[in-house]
Amino acid sequence: MESISTCAFCKIVAEAVAAATVWEDAATLVFLDHRPLFPGHCLVIPKMHYETLTDLPRDKVGPLFGIVQLIAAAVERATDSDGSLVAINNRVSQSVPHLHIHVVPRRKKDGLRGFFWPRQKYASVTDMEQVRDRIREAIALTEL
Repeated sequence: MESISTCAFCKIVAEAVAAATVWEDAATLVFLDHRPLFPGHCLVIPKMHYETLTDLPRDKVGPLFGIVQLIAAAVERATDSDGSLVAINNRVSQSVPHLHIHVVPRRKKDGLRGFFWPRQKYASVTDMEQVRDRIREAIALTEL
């Protein structure tokens, strides 16, 4: 786990590193990604350091995603796009270990191919049901 003092996004929150801030409130900061997929690509972060979505306290999920919803609508309007992609990486492919939600404007035929990885089929309905059942069991073991 990265230290808060070395976290690139915590440095942006502390204004030790510059960013193109789009919006903020007491708990949330939104800024343009410095390496966007397309112009208007924003990152929405909690100002408090949480590494992943699963680390974010449950009572903070709704308020954070209310901001994501606001930013998605604003990005679509501001860029005159056909829609948007909203995505989170948890650890794998997470370039900065601080929870961040990507809001990316999308246009039909913009070159992005659905998800960024090849899709796979389940070997059988039985395999699919076994995965489903394991997830259901994990949900039952997770504290709500």
